[in-house]
Amino acid sequence: MPYYQTLDGCSLYYELLGDGSGKPTITFVNGTLQTTIYWKAICKGLTNRYRLLLYDARGQGESDLGTLPLSIGVHCNDLASLLLELEIHQTHLVGISHGARVALAMVDHAPELIERMVLCSLSTRSTFRANMIVRSWYEILQRHSLDAMVWAAVPHVFGRNYLRRNEKVLERIVKTIVRRNNTESLRAHLKAMQHYPPLIRSLKETPFLLLVLTGEDDPLVTREGGQEIARICGGRHEEIKGVGHSIPAEAQAQFLATLQQFFET
Repeated sequence: MPYYQTLDGCSLYYELLGDGSGKPTITFVNGTLQTTIYWKAICKGLTNRYRLLLYDARGQGESDLGTLPLSIGVHCNDLASLLLELEIHQTHLVGISHGARVALAMVDHAPELIERMVLCSLSTRSTFRANMIVRSWYEILQRHSLDAMVWAAVPHVFGRNYLRRNEKVLERIVKTIVRRNNTESLRAHLKAMQHYPPLIRSLKETPFLLLVLTGEDDPLVTREGGQEIARICGGRHEEIKGVGHSIPAEAQAQFLATLQQFFET
């Protein structure tokens, strides 16, 4: 398996899909609880036209947690360094949830590396409810088990329609998420998130085209918050009907079509 070692010695797992250095590149940035596997179904519809970079951030999946305290800045440094190591000098960037927060921070960190950007499930101001949900995940992880924490998270990270359609396989979904995560790493990630500065403070107009996607049935972000990001950054907002926080998983065909239209027009 390919790994990139950061300057501080942290090994980051990555995958490059789609042959051909002449193709445009799309880089996907995971959200909390996600790994590179999350994007595989989407990638099947893109490899003929794009080169695709998937990677696990510090503490995710196959990557090390490392010794540095987790922060948005550390994640941006890792992503920029990985892109340069792979000689990717410009890429479309797609991030979801925490990954969207990292992607957006790249506007300040390395805007020259970004061609276009898609942000999924991100809002300007976290609601009190959303903050309490994330805090509850951390507290459950502190007092109980990763398995218990994932069961608590599932009703919040998937919309009602997806949960109903997949009711019979929810236990398998939970076991898969648990198997791909590490308790210590996830605890460090959730703890760091509680100290992130408000997103609204860092927003500004982006020098590239930007699309913000939110789900109609998402308890963690708001339509208004997604619209505000798009307005301040000079981008466009779309709400996906009938889905929750995990837009690419819940509405694969629509998400894929949206990406292709946005990147190709």
